[in-house]
Amino acid sequence: MSLSAVHAKKILARFSRQRILVVGDLMLDRYVYGGVSRISPEAPVPVVHVTHEKSMPGGASNVAWNVRSLGGRAAVSGILGRDATGRELKRLLTRGGVLVSGALEIGDFRTTVKERVIAERQQVVRVDRENNFQLAGKTEEAFCRRLASEVGKATGVIIEDYGKGVIQQRVVDTVLASAKARGLPIGLDPKENHELGLGGITVATPNRKEAFAIAGVKESAAHSSPLNDKALLKVAGILMKKWAPAMLLITLGPLGILLVTKSSPPKHVPTRAREVFDVSGAGDTVIATCVLALAAGASPFEAAELANYAAGVVVGKLGTATCTQQEILSYL
Repeated sequence: MSLSAVHAKKILARFSRQRILVVGDLMLDRYVYGGVSRISPEAPVPVVHVTHEKSMPGGASNVAWNVRSLGGRAAVSGILGRDATGRELKRLLTRGGVLVSGALEIGDFRTTVKERVIAERQQVVRVDRENNFQLAGKTEEAFCRRLASEVGKATGVIIEDYGKGVIQQRVVDTVLASAKARGLPIGLDPKENHELGLGGITVATPNRKEAFAIAGVKESAAHSSPLNDKALLKVAGILMKKWAPAMLLITLGPLGILLVTKSSPPKHVPTRAREVFDVSGAGDTVIATCVLALAAGASPFEAAELANYAAGVVVGKLGTATCTQQEILSYL
């Protein structure tokens, strides 16, 4: 049965009492917008005449941004460089009401920035600036101490793994131990090809491609009916054994979400998108909404439904986007 607008409103009203800690790789998303009227004489590429630029929190920062947009309180734990990008990201987060006391600043660390050039509503190119980083030694020790303190202030935790070096086994163990001791919901947005011990998480939200890769199964063509997709159901079973989560949400793009729990048969939550312009950040919106809803007392199916509606909002926007409670209620 679908979630009613009345009940959804009750769950959303409790979001303001939640403080969600997002742990992971903090990034800056920069967008350069312009128009195209000719092809470059130097190479077969469009010449983009820039009209304006904007910067937004990206990576784990965007998940926290989603939590704030949805009416919850948000905090981040990650690594920032003492560089111009790091200062810009910290300033954006602080102005947006995201708490940054859990972020550790390192002098020789280069804060990741992903710059996208957008012309005529199309992404022309993306330029990434980042460094290879491995959290270890005294830096790891200091970060885990800070992390344990931040979990103690939260009502829910999200682990955001973008494979940039912050999410290591000791970091995960610190989150799991601290959050379990307080009975907090723990969300995981996983990175394929990154093996970690994650037993005891509450919810994991891989997309279909990630789910197949993590399960070690060759991806097959998607079935129009997810509940009749034998390969997908097999992958879901493997991940349930691997992570032992209370619930697993596999996002399926235009097909919606497959919800698997320990206590009931798999359920298909159909897509709620009206128009799709850009899927950037849709996964961030799903996990932010889901963990907020669980922290606010929603059932697994209610959390999945709300997350699906929220994703339907953001894919109708251009660029890394967020949604509000009112937008979700309007869809409902």
